[in-house]
Amino acid sequence: MKKKLVSALLISTMALTAFVGCGEKKEEKPAEGGSGTESQGEVSSEDAIANLIASTEGTVDIELWCSETEAYQKVMKERCDAFEAQYPDVDFNITIGSVSEADMKDKVLEDPEKAADVFVFPDDQLEALVKAGAINEIQAQYTYQIDEVDTETTIEPGSYDGKQYGYPFTASNGYFLYYDSSALSAEDVASWEALTAKADELGKQVGFEVANGWYLYGWFAGAGCSLTENADMSNNCDWNSEAGLAAAESLAKITSAKSFKSYGNDDLLANLNDGKVVAYVSGTWNVNAFSDAYGDGYAAAKLPTFDVNGEAKQMGSYCGYKYVGVNSFAANKGWSMLLAEFLSNEESQVAVYKATGEGPSNKAALAEASSPALDALAEQSYYATLQRVGGNYWTPAESLGKNILEGNVSQQLLDDAVAGIEQPVDAAQ
Repeated sequence: MKKKLVSALLISTMALTAFVGCGEKKEEKPAEGGSGTESQGEVSSEDAIANLIASTEGTVDIELWCSETEAYQKVMKERCDAFEAQYPDVDFNITIGSVSEADMKDKVLEDPEKAADVFVFPDDQLEALVKAGAINEIQAQYTYQIDEVDTETTIEPGSYDGKQYGYPFTASNGYFLYYDSSALSAEDVASWEALTAKADELGKQVGFEVANGWYLYGWFAGAGCSLTENADMSNNCDWNSEAGLAAAESLAKITSAKSFKSYGNDDLLANLNDGKVVAYVSGTWNVNAFSDAYGDGYAAAKLPTFDVNGEAKQMGSYCGYKYVGVNSFAANKGWSMLLAEFLSNEESQVAVYKATGEGPSNKAALAEASSPALDALAEQSYYATLQRVGGNYWTPAESLGKNILEGNVSQQLLDDAVAGIEQPVDAAQ
């Protein structure tokens, strides 16, 4: 195992020379187990891969963790099979585990040395992974250069302190409104007031998961309130301001409608399949469920506006990206890096888009992607921000959402919520 790890690291250095040190000649030591024919000068990507193959002995074990959804598990298995087929002279044992991307950081950090070699994670988890030493810096690129093939907006969130750690994978980790256009018009979904009124009339259901800080943020952000993370991962929050109180009162009024429901994802899908839900806030991970449920009426739009003291406010949202990362403790690091690169290349991103509806970060793959969900996400992106929030936010936000759903809105409620959100990091440890 140690022999293979050393070989992989040597080859990573060789690949780095090929892509970063172009034009600079330096003597290279042959990779362990290699032929030694590339003793001087630059090393091409083909040579680096050939030397990686030559230095490999026995079975290459790689564990991959990705989303637990059936569509993701299936497409990632297909792409791993394609990866193995591309290198028929190597005996691979690639296993795929089911880990929700929302829980990926916590799962990896339970024991980085025993965690998966390759994993898919959202951009807001990167800082913690880097600080824990659990993710490998991308110092070598075998088959493409990230800054040439991926959109500019997806590259920076995958970096930390000027170093790239994440292979851009998808660019659609946000939320918007799905709706059934056979029951609702564009005017009906333009505002929460119109939407709940129409759903009341139809005897149907609409809504979003209020007791979830990811979605709740969009309401307060739309009202002009702010939530930011400090360098020590604590938070600044002004939701207990006059604007915040007005926003909470507005949300309480909307959620009191008979048609409004605040479902978690599993309950949402169950009621969606029963035909009860005609509009709901969700993301591209549920595109197949909504398109199947709504059939010819399948449609999507930016989030509705909502009324605050007689003024229409556009609901905001979080946006984000997903990346493939390589564990710093991966035994077969060279092959893990090559697999991560393969899973995030143009062909793989097109396959993931077709299987899951998630938008690509690769520019060429993105040109092949078009859907109502991605169009709605693009429209909502003008009102979205990257999720950058300390861990003390989530529990108080959930509690705040539950109280709003029960109609318990007061200045004291918001003061208490903000006190919890802004709690110093040390005090919570």
